[in-house]
Amino acid sequence: MNGITHEFDIRHAGGTAGITVDVTLFPLDTLKTRLQSPCGFFASGGFQHLYKGVGTAAVGSVPSASVFFCTYDTIKKIFSKQVDPVYLPVIHMGAACAGEIGSCLVKVPIEVVKQRQQAALEKLSPLLICKRAIETEGYLGLYRGFVTTTLREIPFVLIQFPIWEWFKAQWYCAKKENLSIIEVAACGSVSGNLPGVDCIVEPQFNVS
Repeated sequence: MNGITHEFDIRHAGGTAGITVDVTLFPLDTLKTRLQSPCGFFASGGFQHLYKGVGTAAVGSVPSASVFFCTYDTIKKIFSKQVDPVYLPVIHMGAACAGEIGSCLVKVPIEVVKQRQQAALEKLSPLLICKRAIETEGYLGLYRGFVTTTLREIPFVLIQFPIWEWFKAQWYCAKKENLSIIEVAACGSVSGNLPGVDCIVEPQFNVS
């Protein structure tokens, strides 16, 4: 398997895993959004229609993940060859930070639309929500909570990705050949849990 194909498979597997997780845990995300809604839990739908907005989340998972990994891999490949190996974790942290900012440019509008679907009593299409947001708040209305979301996500990836790269490097040294997608995913699973539990607080102004 050549390098390009290997990287493509990893990104494809990552996108698939992201969609699977989003869809599986979506009811919990809906409950959390409604609990934080300024209108109140039951006024926002309570325990009904817990998969409202799942299509928006599923469709948005792939492009946001793609932007992240394309940015991350590009920056990592450019700068990794120019520094001493001891400084590679710094490169990984910088690449992950840039990747997350790029990802949030796609992720935040999707989150805004998804959360407003979850908290709405009536059934609203993503296009209608976008139209209303632009009419009442301008295009920046789709980016409400961008700074908060970015500041929440960046510390997580700053820790996760250097650890992920270290695990992959150690496994590669022991195995003496490229890791399989499952092995890379195993490294990601461990490194993703080490930084701790993700912040439970979402920006409440996304659902208003």
